[in-house]
Amino acid sequence: MIHVPERYSRQAIFQGIGPEGQEKIGHSRVAIIGLGALGTVVANNLVRAGVGYIRLIDRDFVELSNLQRQTIFDEADVREQLPKAVAAAQHLEKVNSEITLEAIVSDVNAANIETLLTDIDLVMDGTDNFETRFLLNDICLKKNIPWVHGAVLGSYGLTANMIPGQTPCYRCFMPGIPETGASGTCSSVGVLNMITGIISSYASAEALKILVGSSDIRKSALFIDVWNNSFHSKELSRQSDCPACVKHEYHYLTKEKGTYTTLLCGQKAVQIVPGQVRKMDFTDLLKRLAHVGEIQSNRFLLRLKIHEIEITLFADGRAIIKNVENENKAKALYTEYFGL
Repeated sequence: MIHVPERYSRQAIFQGIGPEGQEKIGHSRVAIIGLGALGTVVANNLVRAGVGYIRLIDRDFVELSNLQRQTIFDEADVREQLPKAVAAAQHLEKVNSEITLEAIVSDVNAANIETLLTDIDLVMDGTDNFETRFLLNDICLKKNIPWVHGAVLGSYGLTANMIPGQTPCYRCFMPGIPETGASGTCSSVGVLNMITGIISSYASAEALKILVGSSDIRKSALFIDVWNNSFHSKELSRQSDCPACVKHEYHYLTKEKGTYTTLLCGQKAVQIVPGQVRKMDFTDLLKRLAHVGEIQSNRFLLRLKIHEIEITLFADGRAIIKNVENENKAKALYTEYFGL
C-alpha cells in the first residue's frame, strides 16, 4: 500500500494519476527555464502537484511590469530588486516545504546548459527567445530528456511536447530562427495574462502525464487564441532531413562560448555574458563607481544608473544594460566600468 500525503489526496484519487503516479511525481526532477509569464504558472502548478525536485533557472530580476502576468511575484520583490529565480523559490517554499527547490540566477547558454540539466527528468520551457529553445532542443535530444514547449504573444499561445524518439523535435516544428522583426514582442504587441495562464496550465498537465508515464500524452501542438475564440491542434511531422533529431547535428550546442551579447525580447536592453564566470566584488565597485552615477546593490546584484542608462550587474559578471542603442554600445559600457 502506497501512502499518499494528505496534501496530494485529491490529486492522487484522480484515475489518471493514482497513488503510484503520485509516488513517481514525488521522485521526479524537473527544470524550469525562464520564470516569466509561463514559467511562474508552471512552477506554481508543479510545486503544488508535489514534484520532488524543481530547478528554477532565470537570468532576470523582478520589475513592476512583470506583475501583470507573472503570478508568484509581488511589489516587495520589485522593491528588493530580487532575481526572479530567488523570488520564485522564496514564495514557493511557503507553498510546499516538503519538496526541494533550487534557484539558479543564470543565463542559459551553450557553455552551461549541459550542467544546468544534469540529473533532470523533464524540462519546462518558460523562455522568451528562439535561440534558447533551439539550444534546449539540442541538449534534450543529446541527453534524451523530454521537454514541454510553450509560447505566448498578445491573446495567442501554443504548447507542444518534445519527446526524443517519440515526437518530432523543435527544429522539425520551427526549422530556423525568424528574421529580426518578423515576429512581435510583449512590448510591441502586448500580452494577456489569461493566455499565459491557460497555456501554462496545459503545459503543466502534459508535464504530469510525462512524469507518470501516461498513454494520454498529447502528440500534437495546441494553439489557442482567447480573444478571437480559436482553439485547434496540429499534428507535427518529423522532417526527413532534420539536422537535429535525424542527423544528430547539434549546431546550437556547439556554438562559440566566448563573451556574447543578446538583445532581450520586448525590452530596449542588451544582456552581456562574459566568456568565463566572473566573481564580482560589489563592495569594491560601490566605492569605485560612486562618482559615476546612482549606485546600489544587494547580495544578488548591483545597479548603476548613468542618466538614462541603467546597468544591472549580477554576481557572476553577467549584465543587463537598458536604454542603449545597440549591442556594441552596451559592450563598450560594460568594458568601461567593469572590464572584460
